[in-house]
This record gives sequence, structure tokens and C-alpha cells, in this order.
Amino acid sequence: MGGPRSFPPGVVVEVKALACELPATLGVPLSRLHIPDIRAEAIARGLVASISETTIWRWLSEDAIKPWQHRSWIFPRDPDFERKAGVVLDLYHRTFEGQPLRANEYVLSADEKTSIQARCRCHPTLPPAQARAMRVEHEYDRGGALQYLAAWDCHHAKLFGRCEPHTGIAAFDRLVDQVMTTPPYAKARRVFWIVDNSSSHRGEMAIRRVRGRFRNVRLIHLPLHASWLNQVEIYFAIVQRKVLTPNDFTNSGEIEARVLAFQARYEQAAQPFEWKFTRNDLVRLMKKLAVQEARRLAA
Repeated sequence: MGGPRSFPPGVVVEVKALACELPATLGVPLSRLHIPDIRAEAIARGLVASISETTIWRWLSEDAIKPWQHRSWIFPRDPDFERKAGVVLDLYHRTFEGQPLRANEYVLSADEKTSIQARCRCHPTLPPAQARAMRVEHEYDRGGALQYLAAWDCHHAKLFGRCEPHTGIAAFDRLVDQVMTTPPYAKARRVFWIVDNSSSHRGEMAIRRVRGRFRNVRLIHLPLHASWLNQVEIYFAIVQRKVLTPNDFTNSGEIEARVLAFQARYEQAAQPFEWKFTRNDLVRLMKKLAVQEARRLAA
């Protein structure tokens, strides 16, 4: 009678490697492998004659690789991805077309957080108590929805935001008006607006429209499907985590009041985001992806 059964190091490595395989390669109808599946496959392959699920769990939990976790990602689809992304990354580091920005030039990151629903819970939310987490009723009545538009000054940590019943050109233009009629942006030499490719500010038509209203505005479009390059998305993630989760509002007016109150609260202590990804990092990433794509095509 002793401690846990001992296995050779090679077996531990083989079982961990098995846990990292995609189920599709094993021909099983699963989205991921669980401990019983790993155990059954290890025995079927002859890696071990027998092994407990607890042992496999212990090996995996001690390892840096957590095969039960996953992250979503998207391969660059914009044929002009590197050039567009490079412009944005340069602006984050206060450079444009090879020249440093002047003191009276600003960089804003803007976007819309859409369809924020007011979910009025059928029973009141209960606060945490001894041996009990906060309880939020699953059933709810719909109390309307709104859109939150925000612009983030990337280097001065200033926020501008507004809530609108709908997204669209008019709503976005109202956000631009809100910012560009406010010092110091109204008299700035140039104000760069980094935006995605949604219909309210897409393409050359949007560039001309905004430029026609404010001559010092430069609309800079992100590559397609590259929201991870938009700094305001970091702020929106904070809003989602701190303001909108769990969602428990009686109506859209309550959402608006809380979102704008949080915006004012957040700005009081806000600091610019420490953006470390540079154009040089982008060049290395694109080279790496090109090699991976070449290998995939050759396979």
C-alpha cells in the first residue's frame, strides 16, 4: 500500500500529447476531448494497460498547456492588411507617414457598441451571501435597446460618448460633431479618427463626408476584420465587464444613465493604454503567417 501509481516519463508525455490532439484527427464526433475520452484512447493505443482518470487530470492540471481551453482568432483577410494596419500602429506611436505628430495633433479611436438590451429580470437580483454567489433571474422582459458610440483619445485618455436609438451615418456624425466642436480638437492641426468598416463610416464616401464637415479630420480605416487593432474596443470590454454584466435594467433610459455615468467615472482615473504592438512586430507576424500559409498550401 503506497502512494499513486508511478508511470514512466515517456508515458506522461504521450498522454499529454494525446490530450492536445484535435478530436477530428481521431475520427470521434466530439468538439474536444474530456478526461474519460483521453483515458479510453490512451488504453486503445496501448500507451498504458490501465490508468485512472484522476491521474490524467493531475498530469494535465500541472502542465502549462491547458488543452481544454481555446481562443478564437481570424486569419488576415484584407489583401492590404499590412499597409492599413501599419498606419494605425504608427499613429498609436505618434507617427504618420514617417513624421512624428505635433503637439496639436490627436489620435482618436472610435466605434459603436450595438444592441445593448435592457433585460428586466422577473425577480429581483439577490446580492452575494454566505455560501451563495449573486443570483440573477434567468427569465426577463425586454425593456428596449440602444447603441453606445464612443471615441477614445489614445494619447490623452479622454472619452467622448453618446447613446443613440440606432446606429448609422447620422448617429456617427453626431459623435464627430460632439468631439470636433470641443477644445482642443476644434482648432487642432489634424485629428486622426481610427474606425472600422461598418456602414456608418465606410470607404472614401465617409472620408469625404467627414472631411467636408471638419477640414482637420483624417478618417483612418482599419483593415477588414481587425477590431483587435482598435483601442476603443479595450474600453468597450471594460464597459461590458463592469457595467453591463450581469444585465439587469428596467429600460433603455437606465442603461444610458449608467453607461454615461461610468464613462465620466472611468475618465477621472484613466491612463492611455500601453500599446506595445508595433509596425516591426506586424512585419514579423505577416512573415510568419506567410510561411504558415505556404506550408498549408503545399500539404
